[in-house]
Amino acid sequence: QVQLVESGGGLVQPGGSLRLSCTASGRIWSIAAMGWYRQAPGKQRELVADITNGGSLNYLDSVKGRFTISRDNAKNTVYLQMNSLKPEDTAVYYCNADIIEYYGSRPKEYASEYWGQGTQVTVSS
Repeated sequence: QVQLVESGGGLVQPGGSLRLSCTASGRIWSIAAMGWYRQAPGKQRELVADITNGGSLNYLDSVKGRFTISRDNAKNTVYLQMNSLKPEDTAVYYCNADIIEYYGSRPKEYASEYWGQGTQVTVSS
C-alpha cells in the first residue's frame, strides 16, 4: 500500500511563510510527477504546483514568484515553500503523486495516482 503523508499547514498572518512537506511510503518503484493542489470552501480543487522526476516545474499563475516547489527523490518527498501568503491562499492543500509500484520484484506497467489527506492553510490577521 502506498501512502502520502503531509505536514506543515497552519495559521499564518498575511505576508508570512509556511513550508508544506509530503512523503510517500510503501512499495514504490518510482515516482513520476508530484504536486500540490488546493481547495477553498465553495471552490473547485486547483493545481498549485507540480514537479516531474526530471525537474520540470509548473505553477498556478497566482502563486508564481511566491511559492516554490521542490522534491527530494531519495526521500520520496515533495515540498512547497509558500512566501508572501495572502488571505486568498487559504485552503486545504493536498499532495498528489503518480507512483509506479512494485508488482512482485518488478515494476507495474502503469502509474497510479495517490492523494494525501490534506492539510489546512489559513492566512488571516
